[in-house]
Amino acid sequence: MIDYQYGAPVPGSLDVHWHHGRPPAEHDPDPEIQVHACTEHTLILRQSKSVHFEAPFLFLLFGNERAMLLDTGASEDPTRFPLRATVDALVDAWLLRHPREDYELLVAHTHGHGDHVAGDAQFAGRPLTTVVGRSQEEVAAHFGLADWPHRQGELDLGGRVVDVIPGPGHQEAAVVFHDRHTGLLLTGDSLYPGRIHVADEAAFTATVERLLEFCASHRVTHVLGCHIEMTATPYEDYPRGTTYQPDEPPLQLTTGHLRRLRQALADGTDDPQGEFLVVTG
Repeated sequence: MIDYQYGAPVPGSLDVHWHHGRPPAEHDPDPEIQVHACTEHTLILRQSKSVHFEAPFLFLLFGNERAMLLDTGASEDPTRFPLRATVDALVDAWLLRHPREDYELLVAHTHGHGDHVAGDAQFAGRPLTTVVGRSQEEVAAHFGLADWPHRQGELDLGGRVVDVIPGPGHQEAAVVFHDRHTGLLLTGDSLYPGRIHVADEAAFTATVERLLEFCASHRVTHVLGCHIEMTATPYEDYPRGTTYQPDEPPLQLTTGHLRRLRQALADGTDDPQGEFLVVTG
């Protein structure tokens, strides 16, 4: 059994150069899915921009009894986006190092938008696998989130506990996940270096307040969203549909960005340092 209970989180490494696509006239030799080991038990995957311009990030967390894949990307076709094959290979490699029988896989989502759930069908029929539904009712029922969105829940992957925090506002079934092992706060499309689309401003503001209250009493090492859309120049973002982003900033943000997001919402402005943009309505 792996002991995931540490006195302090193990933040791992985010020293990685993310593949950012190629100019349209050039062949892209990079794989359809980039895999980075943040820790031995925590993998970050990025869908290639040459496969889909959204290039979402996905997360694979290993516990003693099951792994959790968070989001399934923006493309359905396994010949263009071999997510199931990639995840199966990663799970098999982990099990070679940490043998156990009847190892389960939970497929969950940060929210139900198409660029985060398109690969769900690839996991249909996979043994010992549960794919969480996309509706708010299905999400709340699976994670035991009674009195949505006011109460959080806990997910035990087998010695590795993940906090599950309702996060509506960008999308009604959005959820934020906090991994106690690494201290990572996985915010989906609620906060990342890009355009933060707010569909329901009241619900989104309440989510940001909920996350700040959570962060005040829990150790958070990094805030990781699911996209990079900004350039490294403040206030300059890449146009929607861009498949080549050679001047990307890092993916990781901090709890300070959450505080700045709260201020931006209150003031009706963008981030004062230009590291994300707020789009309401």
